[in-house]
Amino acid sequence: MAGLTHLDDAGAAHMVDVGSKQVTRREAVATGRIDMTPDAAAAIRDGAVVKGDVLAVARVAGIMAAKRTSELVPLCHPLPLSRVALDLTVDHAGVTATATVATDGKTGVEMEALTAVSVALLTVYDMAKAIDKAMLIGGVRLLAKRGGRSGDWRA
Repeated sequence: MAGLTHLDDAGAAHMVDVGSKQVTRREAVATGRIDMTPDAAAAIRDGAVVKGDVLAVARVAGIMAAKRTSELVPLCHPLPLSRVALDLTVDHAGVTATATVATDGKTGVEMEALTAVSVALLTVYDMAKAIDKAMLIGGVRLLAKRGGRSGDWRA
């Protein structure tokens, strides 16, 4: 199964051996959004959500999730992350999350950035669901990656 690095020749899933790869600086940026009613967005922006500071909790949740990606995504390598930054921006109809993750390692941090964004947005939902149960999470995607054998990439 050429091109699918997480499958062996027989089609069985396996963790890719990165032992012979060089350690390089790796960075990835991912984004996503949760859309909601203007009332829910205002409550988050104004710090009026009963459960507390939604943005602070979501930021910490996203950072923690990036650090534990290999426990959540079965074939990911555990990585020593050197940076996890999570930006949460509230506008009139939702919150946009952007995560930047970096390491000096043998494999990339795209999954860690995507996981950080996803869990941060899930946390926003959890904390604000009493105001708006119909919130919609979407647009989770990789924006850029740097480093490694395949080089730089930008959406």
